[in-house]
Amino acid sequence: MPRDIFALIDCNSFYAACEKVFNPHLIDKPVGILSNNDGIIVALSPELKKLGISRGDAAFKIDKNFILKNGIHLFSSNYTLYGDMSNRVMKTLTNFSPDIEIYSIDEAFLSLQGFEHLNLTDYGRQIKKTVWQHTGLPVSVGIGPTKTLAKVANRFAKKHPFIEGIFDITDHPDKDKILRWMEVEHIWGVGRQYAKMLRSNGIENAFQLAQAPDSWVLKKMTIVGLRMVKELRGISCLDLEEDIPAKKEIVSSKSFGSPVTELNDMQEATAEYCLRAVEKLREEHQVASQITVFITTNRFKNEPQYANYATARLPLPSAYSPDFLHAAATIMKRIYRSGYNYKKSGVMISDIMHQSKAPLDFFQPCYLDDKRKIIMDCMDEINEKMGSRQLTYAACGIKKTWQMKRQALTPSYTTSWEHIPVVKAI
Repeated sequence: MPRDIFALIDCNSFYAACEKVFNPHLIDKPVGILSNNDGIIVALSPELKKLGISRGDAAFKIDKNFILKNGIHLFSSNYTLYGDMSNRVMKTLTNFSPDIEIYSIDEAFLSLQGFEHLNLTDYGRQIKKTVWQHTGLPVSVGIGPTKTLAKVANRFAKKHPFIEGIFDITDHPDKDKILRWMEVEHIWGVGRQYAKMLRSNGIENAFQLAQAPDSWVLKKMTIVGLRMVKELRGISCLDLEEDIPAKKEIVSSKSFGSPVTELNDMQEATAEYCLRAVEKLREEHQVASQITVFITTNRFKNEPQYANYATARLPLPSAYSPDFLHAAATIMKRIYRSGYNYKKSGVMISDIMHQSKAPLDFFQPCYLDDKRKIIMDCMDEINEKMGSRQLTYAACGIKKTWQMKRQALTPSYTTSWEHIPVVKAI
């Protein structure tokens, strides 16, 4: 019977690496990616880490002279670019295994069961080389008999440059040495509180945790922790999750770039977030019958505070944007109060079900049975081909002065005709 073998492919410093792909002058330069409204650093390149900058540092606190002296480049988060680059990486990985679990925007597990006849380290090199050729992004490849050990192998590959980004722990002659190297804080599934508890009990690394009695692990870390420990021992307990479960709720919300005080602006922003949420609903072939709108001021400022929310139900489950836009506008009129500086608004869509399970009604047509779905399908197809928001609704406004600050936003190189890089031969 073939044994389980997993590979974890992880993009190195993904957000920063995406920026470097289309800006060659950034290679080997310190690069940081900023959060919404350009507040804090949420991702950074190894070069920036070496300068003592950490994830979570406030951008405005970094001395400008320090930035100039060290050639630091800070960019607004370009989620359109990162999402498209992620899709390209995942599509490339499907060439190496029919079984793939997309774990996050920059990580994926592959099942290599049945690949035992290959030199898996060489196969990992081929994966790394191909992803680089197709996307320009560097990746690390960790290979192991369980998903947890593949994670360990991936981290080991990242932290030891001489391995060149590929490490197979499957048949390594000294697995115990590798597990002793892995501190408990960095084990997949061990959070801050668990790490603190383990260290207080004398367990400081993955090897010591793997040796802990099952009864003790079950008592201290529940059945989930016991599965993790068995995985560290080489017993596969976690299968690939190839089918992404449908969302129970979809939330779309962002902080405003500057305080919003007018009802019209609040309605425009809420309409924009509503459209995004309903688009996600249609992507998963779902319908929903409930929408919640929420608003809040900035609780960290010494000024009058207000927060509220309300919920509305649709007559029938739908994925037709105007149905939700109308409900959202009605709710906003109800919960809005003048005289406040609003920091954030958002929507949550719930009571979600697959469109095949949508109930019928004797008196009115279902979203699937009239022209509403046809209209939405056409609109989604046009926006997919021509670029996001090429077709939208007037309810979302035009000037959008409420949008979050993105003063250092790079172009959408891969998803906009206007932003495609131009190369000239001299």
